[in-house]
Amino acid sequence: MTTQNEAGVGLLSVVATPIGNLEDITHRAVRVLKSADYILCEDTRVTGKLLKHYEIETKMKRYDAHASDHTHVVVLGDLLVGKQLALVSDAGTPGVSDPGVLLVAAARAQGCRIEAIPGPSAVTTAFSIAGITGNQFSFLGFVPHKKGRNTFFAALSNRTEPVIFFESTHRIMKTLAALTVALPAATIYLGRELTKIHEEMLVGTAIELTATLEVNPVKQKGEFVVMVDVRD
Repeated sequence: MTTQNEAGVGLLSVVATPIGNLEDITHRAVRVLKSADYILCEDTRVTGKLLKHYEIETKMKRYDAHASDHTHVVVLGDLLVGKQLALVSDAGTPGVSDPGVLLVAAARAQGCRIEAIPGPSAVTTAFSIAGITGNQFSFLGFVPHKKGRNTFFAALSNRTEPVIFFESTHRIMKTLAALTVALPAATIYLGRELTKIHEEMLVGTAIELTATLEVNPVKQKGEFVVMVDVRD
């Protein structure tokens, strides 16, 4: 069991940021971002827009899935000498289908202090407006791009609870095609552009939703949270 050493050790704040609407951020998150020595972010351009909106002048450093071993060494070194760092993702809560989990694990292994600054999550946001009954669901992250994709969809039929996963605008039609084969009778919920101007929840079978998106190609754009009620 790893314990956190309070003396002489910095603090890694894992900060949830808006998934769309910039107003969806807590007062605590803004305070932490302002007071951090620097902010670790996936894309400085994306995080920069948020910081500009809230007049936050804290320095940013890139930290994404391609972060090198040297980057980890530098960040951990800063934490061990007492710096306060904030970790954000492009949107939502870091560490959920996100490379930030690697840094959190490494920081904990070094005995660093870690705190969660809660806030938006696309998973719970989508589930809250889907209207799916029951109090259980499984979150499966992102659908595999190539290897394992067919296995992913085939395994859904073995589930006994609703499942939630992420899909991009470039693959949503392929995902609906796969669901048409794997679970033709299941009710599918597509949370699209959540918290943004064009937010909507599309509900129907995979075949019905495919038709809807084909007739309205603009609805194929955006980031999707896909929920499948395998109990149907």
